[in-house]
Amino acid sequence: MPETTPPVWQPLPAHLHSDMRLQMALLIAHRQIYDRHFALDPMANPALGFHLHGYRHFGNWRIVLALTPWMLSRLLFAELPPPIAIPEEWRSERRRDADYQLLGPAVELPPELSGIKAHLNYHPTLGHYLLQPIALNMQPYASAREAFEAWNQVILTRDEA
Repeated sequence: MPETTPPVWQPLPAHLHSDMRLQMALLIAHRQIYDRHFALDPMANPALGFHLHGYRHFGNWRIVLALTPWMLSRLLFAELPPPIAIPEEWRSERRRDADYQLLGPAVELPPELSGIKAHLNYHPTLGHYLLQPIALNMQPYASAREAFEAWNQVILTRDEA
């Protein structure tokens, strides 16, 4: 019986371990995604532009809020492969030339990230990463500041509860 290699998480490439390089790569990747998949989408709001907020390190992870014309989301990038199983169809060699998918399969986060859920995603430049959508309808926001203020209000309300 032939041996098979289990699907492997493609971590953040070493050349993107620099905070500045990763942030620049994120902005470029999201601009490319917008140009290819969302530029004509009526739900997108190009007035919002592309912004990163709250960038931080947490153990093996880089975490950032990303505002784009089509969504506000939390992105999580692992420097080393986390204990998250990769479905066969989400292996890097299968996703490299595949169409962009906004939300990949839901996965449970490792305990150090509170064990909540996120969606697996992949980009050829960034490797595998996790995406937690915060807002998918960006039309109500007139500016990036307004979108981030709405998210801050959600956090304040949650923390008061």
